Amino acid sequence: MDGAGDVSCVGTCLSQPQFRFVANRFSDGSHGILDPYLSLATQYGWANYMFQTNQGPSFPAHQFIFGGTSAPSAADDHMGIFASENTKGNRPSGCIADAGTKVELIRPHPNPPPRGVEDSETYPCFDHQTIPDILPAPFSWKYYAPNAGSIWTAPNAISHICQPTGPGGTCQGREWLNHVDLKPSDVLADIRSCNLQSVSWVIPAGQNSDHAGRPNNSGGPAWVAAIVNAIGNQPACPNGEVYWHNTAIIVTWDDWGGWYDHEPPTILPLRQGDYQYGFRVPLIVVSAYTPAGYISNFRHDFGSILRFIEHNFGISEGQLTFADHRATTDLTDFFDLDHAPRPFQRVSADKDATYFLNDKTVPTDPDND
Repeated sequence: MDGAGDVSCVGTCLSQPQFRFVANRFSDGSHGILDPYLSLATQYGWANYMFQTNQGPSFPAHQFIFGGTSAPSAADDHMGIFASENTKGNRPSGCIADAGTKVELIRPHPNPPPRGVEDSETYPCFDHQTIPDILPAPFSWKYYAPNAGSIWTAPNAISHICQPTGPGGTCQGREWLNHVDLKPSDVLADIRSCNLQSVSWVIPAGQNSDHAGRPNNSGGPAWVAAIVNAIGNQPACPNGEVYWHNTAIIVTWDDWGGWYDHEPPTILPLRQGDYQYGFRVPLIVVSAYTPAGYISNFRHDFGSILRFIEHNFGISEGQLTFADHRATTDLTDFFDLDHAPRPFQRVSADKDATYFLNDKTVPTDPDND
């Protein structure tokens, strides 16, 4: 946004240029690696202006996706003080991090324009309300992730959920033990057994991550397709429930990963503007009530996802008073509930649910930096 997009190659061009894109091909040169995403975007809904709420990397991003803020407390959020980076050393993270583990904090610059100041650190164990805390009975939740101490496992940084045995220990809280599943493919098994919870966060294992530059088997698009196909093809459960008729699947990425984007993010007013928003990330919405090829031109962010959860389960939108309160949309434009559910069409991919359920590869984190 400072003119670098106008730089052109003169003379000998770099082998690693300043701007690149994801080619739609497998390592053997065949095309199709992105086809599941392209299929989902054209069959269902795509957000043209979905912004990462925070400007930082994965640790704070997942805190925003899970609970609407990366602030250590509600008071810090209202003052615009947020954890802004990954925890140093990355693993373990959260309330089971080693005693010396720190995460940088960003706070408002005393002299705008909005530009935060990172001038302090804290232990990465926070306490404030999250979406699970405001879900009314009998609605339930589950968080699927490949590692208890990962920066991508958001509940490990919430003290009242983790209830750690101490620094470098383990999470032993009832909510943690009952609702955090450390085998991501279990979501496929839970769908098959009609045990899907009301709200689920699903984090891929490293081999199925889309993270740029990370060694993986390019399984990310197929992994997402497997979950969508499992929902769409699941027969009626013993109680008569049909998942395809009552499930919304929201596919997004936790951060922009350093890829170029020309669209300036929204800058929130006052204290919040020092850290929110970040750059655009993809968002695909899949449901039986999403019109084919729908493109949303509203400006969404992670808070919009939380507002949708609140709206869907009868919670006052913005009740957390964090990003859910600051967001201006709730994703309801993606759903036309005046029509009968659309029949499901399978999403083609080179790997299916059976592959992921039988994959014996030891799960790794989505990234290695």
